[in-house]
Formats: sequence, C-alpha cells, structure tokens
Amino acid sequence: MRAKASHVAAVAVGNALEFYDFLTYAFFAAQIGRAFFPSTDPTTSLLASLATFGAGFLMRPVGGIVIGRIGDRIGRKPAMLLSFTLMGAAMIALALTPSYAAIGVAAPVLVIIARLVQGFALGGEVGPSTAFMVEAAPPGRRGLFVSLQYVTQQAAVLASGLVGLALSASLSDAQVDAWGWRAAFLLGAVIVPFGFALRRSLPETLHEAPELEEVGAPKVRAWVLVVLGLAILTGGTIVTYVLNYLKTYASETLHLSSTVAFGAVVATGLTGMVFMPIGGMLGDRFGRKVVMIAPTVVLLLIAVPVFTWVVSARTGVALIGGAIALQSMQGLAAPSALTAITEGLSRRIRAGTLGLTYAVAISVFGGSTQYNVAWLTRATGSPMTPAWYLTAGVAVALAAMLLMPETAPRRGQALP
Repeated sequence: MRAKASHVAAVAVGNALEFYDFLTYAFFAAQIGRAFFPSTDPTTSLLASLATFGAGFLMRPVGGIVIGRIGDRIGRKPAMLLSFTLMGAAMIALALTPSYAAIGVAAPVLVIIARLVQGFALGGEVGPSTAFMVEAAPPGRRGLFVSLQYVTQQAAVLASGLVGLALSASLSDAQVDAWGWRAAFLLGAVIVPFGFALRRSLPETLHEAPELEEVGAPKVRAWVLVVLGLAILTGGTIVTYVLNYLKTYASETLHLSSTVAFGAVVATGLTGMVFMPIGGMLGDRFGRKVVMIAPTVVLLLIAVPVFTWVVSARTGVALIGGAIALQSMQGLAAPSALTAITEGLSRRIRAGTLGLTYAVAISVFGGSTQYNVAWLTRATGSPMTPAWYLTAGVAVALAAMLLMPETAPRRGQALP
C-alpha cells in the first residue's frame, strides 16, 4: 500500500489536537479554575483545576489497552476513528460547559467527566496511529513518517503559543476570564470535523495479504522491548514536559515577561518542526540506534550548562536560545526512538502494546513532571531544578537506547 499525503495528515491531526489541548489547558488553568472551581483562595482554585487536568492522565493506560486492542483485533482505522471522535467531543464539551456560577456543582462534574473521556481517548490514540504510520510507509521512509507525528505536535505547540500570545495581548484579564480561554479551545476544535473526515478515508493496514508479511525482524522478546521502550519514552516525556514548563518557569521562577515566556513556547515549536523530520530521515539513512543515541548524549551534556546560562542571564535571548538548543537535540532523537520501538513489536500486538507503553510513560511521568519540578524548585529554592530533573530522565533513556536492538530494515528487509 502506498501512503498518500492525506493519510499522513489524517493520522497526524490527532497528535496535533492532543498537544494543543494540553498546552491550552496549562496556559489557562487559572481561568478554568475560577470558572469551575471558585474559591476565596486563588491557589485552591488553581490546584483544583490542575488536579482535574491530571485526572485525565489516569485514564490513559485504560485507553491504551482498550482502544489499542481494538486496533490489533479489528483494525487501525476504527481505533483511530474512535479515539479522535472521543477526543474532539471532550474538548468541545469543556469549552461549552457553563460555569459554576451558572449551573452549580454540575459544572465541575461535567468538566471532570470530559477530562476523563479525553484521557481515555488520548491513551488509545498513539498505538494505532503510530502502527499505521509504520505499516503504511515504505521501508526506507518509516522514520520520516513517524517523525511527522512529532512535527504536528510541535505545530500544535507553536499554534497554542501564538493563540495564547494573541489573547493575552488583545484581551483584558476580565475578558480572558469570561470567554477568552473558551475561544482558545474552540479554535482547536475547529479541526475536529475535518480530521474525522480525513480519517474516514484511510485504508486499513492490519489485514494485509500474508505475502506482504516481512521477515528478518530482530529476535527480541516483547517484554524486553516494552521495558526498554518504557525507559526511552519516559526520558523523552520528561524532556518534553520540562520544555513545555518553560512558559511557567520563565514567569514564576525567572520573573520574565509573558511575551518572553510565550516566545520560548513558539521557539520550541518551530525548532521541533525543523529538527524532527531531519531526525527521522537520518534514522532512515543511518539506522535508529546511532541517530537516537548521539543527540541524546549531547542533550545529557548540555542540559545543566544551558540552564546555568538561562538562570544567570535571565533574558529573553538566553531563555529562547536555551529552548532551541535543548529542543533541537530532542527533535533529532525522538523519531528514531519511537520508530525503533514500533518496528520491534510484531503486527498482532503492535498497537495495543505500544499504546499501553506510551500511555504509562505519559501518565506517570508526563502527568507529574511539571508538578514535581515546581514543587522541587520551591522546596530547594534552586532555579536549576528543571536541569537536574531533565538530566536524570535523559540518563535513563540513554541507558535503554544503548540496549535497544537495531530495527531499521536492511535493503530488501520488511516489517513483520
């Protein structure tokens, strides 16, 4: 089967919606807290909002198992249609739910339900969609195809940063509280019907003819790949969420302006969009291992010096330059890492196993990274806390990468 541009777009749009929603919620957590969890103490309201956001992470492993199994038993296409529909419906529900002042306790209940449904959908999105990308791509372009999943995530980072910047610049605080944050969610929800239409046109890659089944895959037990994959994805997740935390870090710890903080978000998104397809193509040319290991080593070495520079300078140039340096290395390594994990799993368990592994990494470490970094920064009083937290995650990922088998197909080799 020859994948078309529309197929790639249909798959990638789910990742874009996921990251747009995540960052939009993070940017407007205070406003959401005031709308649905009013309190005389602003901190209490904010914490309730963040707890509701975190509740969605609890459902991700469940979605990874349930929707992933649908992807392995029935097909990648129905699994992707289900996850995207639930994702879009929950996002729209959050934007349109009346405030606590309007409907009372029903408001926070509806918001919590929406976040749980969305967490379930997001947990089931990655496995089937990444399996489809690997199976639909030509053997020599799998890394590039998988990188496009990440590219759309970074495009969403860029979009959310630009939307947040535009709203903060053009609306008063009262307008943002009243309806501005809802507008940000609805802007993202506009792509839902288009994404659904694109996914309905997808072919199915699960039930391909037996003669297309490939031989020569690395002989590694699935549980070994799961353990290594979990460590690799954990490290990547920590890096991603520390970089996403830079907006809050810039404002709360470094006391830089909102414009500079959103500028770092935009720079992170643009850098990812540039370097991730390069990383995917390099992985197709030189193999997965060297392309994921070399940038990860560089990332391990530069994390502390970069944050030292950012903390000592406390300027927009330092913050944005540091974000670009860190994101470029992450961008080069991430596509080959995800491709290697996906290629190493057999077709009959690929979507479910990958989905569960990814969901656990995101739930445990993605859901806790920003809270942990903020808490540790406050407890230690050190603005270098994000650097050490990121370095620890990268070290774990690097150790697993060194043990990971090479999965890139040799000439004439295909995917099982």
